[in-house]
Amino acid sequence: MAKKINLGIIGLGFIGKVHLRNCLSLKSANVVAVADVSKKALKYARELGVKRLFTDYHELLKQPDVDAVVISLPTYLHAPCAISAAEEGKHIFLEKPLARNPAEGKDILSAVKKYDVILMVGYPLRFTLGFVNLKKRMEDGTLGDIQTAYAVNIGAGPFFHRAEGIIPRPIPEWWLNKELTGGGALMDLGSHMINLTRWYFGEVLAVKALLGYRFNLNVEDYAICLVNFESGTTTIINVGWFSQEAAIGIELHGTMDHATFFQHSQNKVTTAINLILGKTPKFFAPYKEELSHFVNCINNNSIPSPSGDDALKDLIAITNAYENSMSK
Repeated sequence: MAKKINLGIIGLGFIGKVHLRNCLSLKSANVVAVADVSKKALKYARELGVKRLFTDYHELLKQPDVDAVVISLPTYLHAPCAISAAEEGKHIFLEKPLARNPAEGKDILSAVKKYDVILMVGYPLRFTLGFVNLKKRMEDGTLGDIQTAYAVNIGAGPFFHRAEGIIPRPIPEWWLNKELTGGGALMDLGSHMINLTRWYFGEVLAVKALLGYRFNLNVEDYAICLVNFESGTTTIINVGWFSQEAAIGIELHGTMDHATFFQHSQNKVTTAINLILGKTPKFFAPYKEELSHFVNCINNNSIPSPSGDDALKDLIAITNAYENSMSK
C-alpha cells in the first residue's frame, strides 16, 4: 500500500487556497504545514486544521517530515522557492508558468535534476475530461489529420469579481508588473493554451503574436497567436483578460471530421456556496486530479505529466511569441 505523502503548501492566495482544500481531501496525502506572509491566510489554514504555520517558506522547507511542496507564489518567486525546495530534497508541484523566462526555468530544472526530486507544473486543462476525451478522438484517427485549430482562454484575469458579482477583488501590485511576471495575458493564460496544444499537436515550429492593450497597462491584456506545429497543424490561440464571463475551449478541424470542447463556468453563487462548505466546485475538480497525479508520481517514482521539461518548452514558445509580436 502506498504511503501517505506529507505536503507543505506555500502561498495561500486564491489558487493556493484551492490547492489547500483539495490536498486536505486527498486520501493519499497529509497537509502538515503551510506558509504565507499573510496572517489572515494562515488563520484560514488553521481553521481548516493545519497546525504548523509559517510566514517564511524557508522554515517550512526545513521541516524534515515534509515530503513535497505545492507552490502557488507570484511568478517572480517561483525560481527562488522551487530551487530552495529542491535543495532541501522536497518534491515540487509548481503553479504555471514555470518561471518569468527560460533562463530561470532552466535554473529550476537544473536544481531538480541535481537534487533528484520530482517536479510537476500545474496545468489543470490536462486533467479536464472534455479535453482528455478530445485527445482520445484525435488519437483514434476518427478526425483524420488535424489541419487547423482554434484555442481560446478569455476571462477576467486579475479583474475578476467576487461570487456576488459586485465587488472586484483587489489586484496585487506584482500582477501588472512585467518585471515580476514576465508578461501579461499571454504569459498567464497563454501558457495554458500553449501547453494544451503542444499536448495535442507536438512541438512548436514557429509562433507569432498580436498583443493588445485595451486597459493601457504595462502588460498586454489580450493576445492572439498564430502557431505552427511540426506535425503540420496550424493553430490560432486567443487569450484575454477583458471578460467577466470565461470562455475556455478548443475547436479541431481535421481531414475526416471536426470536434469542439468548451469548458463552461459553474454558476458563481453555486461556486461560492461550495467554497464556503469546503467542497471542491466542479470547475476546480481538475486541480484536485492533477495533485492526485503528482502524489501518485512521488509514490511510484515516475515522471509526471506535465513535467518541468514540458513547462520549459511552453515558456520558450511564449518568449518566442513576445519576440515575434506586434502591438495593436
